[in-house]
Parts: sequence; structure tokens; C-alpha cells
Amino acid sequence: MTQGAGQGPAMRTETLRDFRVPVNEPAPYAVSTGLPGEAPVYGEYPAYYEGARSVPPQPRYAPETSAPPAPPAPQPVAEPVHAMSQDPEESDPEGYTPTQRDLPVIGRGALGGPGDTVQVQYVPQEAEAAGPGPLYVVGDVHGYLDELVTELHAQGLIDADRRWSAGNARLWFLGDFTDRGPDGIGVIDLVMRLSAEAAAAGGYCKALMGNHELLLIGAKRFGDTPVSSGAGTATFQAAWLLNGGQRTDMERLQDVHLQWMSRLDAAVLVEGHLLLHSDTTAYLDYGDSVEDVNDTIHELLNRNDADITWDLFRKFTKRFAFRDEGTGPQAVRELLGTYGGSRVVHGHSPIPYLLGEVGTEDGDEARGPEAVDGPHVYAEGLAIAMDGGVTMAGKLLVVQLPLND
Repeated sequence: MTQGAGQGPAMRTETLRDFRVPVNEPAPYAVSTGLPGEAPVYGEYPAYYEGARSVPPQPRYAPETSAPPAPPAPQPVAEPVHAMSQDPEESDPEGYTPTQRDLPVIGRGALGGPGDTVQVQYVPQEAEAAGPGPLYVVGDVHGYLDELVTELHAQGLIDADRRWSAGNARLWFLGDFTDRGPDGIGVIDLVMRLSAEAAAAGGYCKALMGNHELLLIGAKRFGDTPVSSGAGTATFQAAWLLNGGQRTDMERLQDVHLQWMSRLDAAVLVEGHLLLHSDTTAYLDYGDSVEDVNDTIHELLNRNDADITWDLFRKFTKRFAFRDEGTGPQAVRELLGTYGGSRVVHGHSPIPYLLGEVGTEDGDEARGPEAVDGPHVYAEGLAIAMDGGVTMAGKLLVVQLPLND
């Protein structure tokens, strides 16, 4: 596994944290500077093409003097097990649903292609001279790669070939890349590649850790190892399957994907926007600053402990902390007062579910794709919900901040 015992936390940098890879782990990409006679520069960003012939990641080496290592052996896929044993009279804590199928899967059609990876060369675009570019955020994707590509292209962030085309623009994904939809690994591969291309163009493409990243990490690391869930005995493997885990994603999951997910930050403050995945105050349990929260969560994941990882997953499945008219605004203010910013921007809770228009977690009364056409501003204007409900025939949201509301 990628984050076993004895491995220290990833190195922190101001702008490249999501993509740092220890120097003894192979994951370079080659960037051509475009200058005559100048060799490609090898960096630390994995770059990917969906559906391409698989080429294993290469270490930093002089091509004329040494050869790349052999590709790793394929990882076995764990078999499903029962989710949990629970006393019939016990009930889950409010807002806690990690071992129950909490949202529907709609339109799960033909599965995507292999999503293999290949090392690439490209010429970086000329970065804009005057300051940072526009800021965009993306709600939960949940494996809906085609919908993501459509929305990124509509915003001018990628071109028809799925290449970064937004120069020095800044793009943040709010987490939950996999599960329920058909091609979670394809989504991760695209985001990882865009991260490299955006950085070369003077912008950036970064991502936050969602509860489904924690779930997939746990399912891969710990499989059917029993954990204490607070409501009986559970396993990551069963919880992953019950929450829309796709076997094709597990089959295509590689160590480089796990490395990338395990190094994602949980929170970030950008131009007065506190970006989080979950609409919960559980972040307050992990530190009094954004940096402390991220460092603490990375340190806990590096322990490679099933119960500790489950506790992280459990806390970040909680939702609706900002919804109540009486207590919600105060909950947002507590987060903003601790971490800074003037608004919280989050995913996790689909807007139809947040608004009570879907009465159950199965979402049988979902209104349809026309129901959500943009983010939902609530909690006295202090919170912005970004999960448009793509898993329930809603809309995958890609939005520029600040909002004009």
C-alpha cells in the first residue's frame, strides 16, 4: 500500500501540496518547454490520458543510462461481505449514514473504458501576466465523467480534446470523485492530468478530500477487516459496496491513485471562500486552523489504522449542519470564525436532498435534471451548496466564484 507504517507525511508546499510525491516513488511527467534544443523537464505531477495504452509511471532517471522498472503486479479485488451487525433497536446517530446506501444510482449505463495511464509531453501555455486567474469550483462528480467533461468544456476550462485551456484559471474540486457513477477512475485520471497541465499554464487544478475518497482508501487498504462503527460491526468493503462502489473502479485502482487521494487536503481558504467537502462542523475536531486540520488528517491516514480511518470517514459522512434556520447560520459562523473567510462552499449533500425535496436517501421523488440549475445559497447567505445531485438525475455543477447573488 502507499501509506504504510514508517512512511512520513507528504511535504507541504504553498501551491503544490495536492501533487507532491516523495522522490523515491515513481510518478513524474515530462514537460516540453518549447525552446529549441531544450530537453523535457521531469516534474512531480502524474499526467494521464483516459483510455490510452497503459505505460507504467517512470522514476526520475537519465533515459540514456538506465531503464524504467517493470510494471507492478495487478491488485486483487476483495469479495463483498455483510455490511454490519446491529442491534435492531439501535439507531444511527443523526446525519450518520456510512454503512447504508444513502443516495440512488441513476442511469448507470455501459461502463467506461480502461482508463489506463501514460506519460505525456506537452507545451505549457503562456501564463497571463496580471495576477491569478478566475476561480472555479466543482461539486461532487461521483464517477460521471461525461457530465464532468461537458461542464468543464462549457466553462472554457478544457478544449474538445479534454486539455486544459483556461490559462491561469484556478479550479477546485470539492471531493467525491468515485462511486455510484460508471467511471470514477476515469474522473480521477482526468483531474490528475489537468492538475499538471494547469500548473504548466500558470493556473492550477486542485481537489479536496471527500468522504468517498476516505471510503475507497479504506476499502482498498482494509477490505473486510472488522471495524467498530459505533452502531455495531462494519467493514470498509461492505460500506463501499452499499454506497455505490463500482467493481470496475476497484479493478482499475492503482497505487498512484491512492497516493494522490491520501494527500488531498480537507479544507482550503481561497479569497474569502472556505472550501470544504461536507456540510458538517466535524472539521473543528481536527484543528484550529486550516493548516492544522489538513496536517492532522494526513497524519491520521498515515497511521494506516482501520479504526482511525473509519472514524474519519464516519465524521465526514455527517451532513445538514447548516440547514436549520435556527442553528445553521451559527454553525457556519463557528467555522468561519475559526478558519477565516466570509462564506462556506461545500458539496456532499445534494441540493434536492438538502432542500427536503427528496424525502429519503434513496431519492425516489427526485424531480429531474431540470430541478437544479445552479448552487444553493442558504444559512443567511453564509453557505453555498455545490452538489447538484448528478447521482439523482440532477446537474453536475461547475461554477465561478464569487457568485453574483
